[in-house]
Amino acid sequence: MSILILASSSPRRRELLLNLGLKFEVEIMPMPEHIPPGMKPDAVVKLLSEKKARAVAAKRTTGLVIGSDTIVVWDHQILGKPADEQVAEEMLDKLQGSSHYVYSGVAVIDAASDKIIVDYRRTKVTFKSMSVNEIKAYVSSGESLDKAGAYGIQGRAAVFIEGIEGCYFNVMGLPLECLATILKSFNYDIL
Repeated sequence: MSILILASSSPRRRELLLNLGLKFEVEIMPMPEHIPPGMKPDAVVKLLSEKKARAVAAKRTTGLVIGSDTIVVWDHQILGKPADEQVAEEMLDKLQGSSHYVYSGVAVIDAASDKIIVDYRRTKVTFKSMSVNEIKAYVSSGESLDKAGAYGIQGRAAVFIEGIEGCYFNVMGLPLECLATILKSFNYDIL
């Protein structure tokens, strides 16, 4: 079976792969996450996932390289990772009391053959109304700064989430069903 290489520094993505019992390496190539104006959210996450995977695959001769990217979309606006606590508070103020969508792309490249498959998943997330003090308390926990949309569903922000429609793991940053389907196309069975 081919070796798996995760092209991501995300501890959540590592945790998800470990929970599946997968053996993998982590290798990242820092790169700007520039989003061309006017690009649709699904195209954004597919493009960025592919760029991350290609950057790592270009340095290797074997292995299946997994790239992934996640964005939050509220009212047709893409919310990435907040630059600071003030931006995080502004993002959460937008999300509170409404629904938004989380998009995660997954790209897998066979470094030996350059075969690539890219796909994505979308999940609707609904937040309850939150007070200014609740938002400030959550942001001051430090949990929001390295996450798209300024929150992590698997952490303290779980108390704000009224419901989701779609894949929970997608909101964490790696839609596992999507990944498993893609890996199967490379004759790599997770089970």
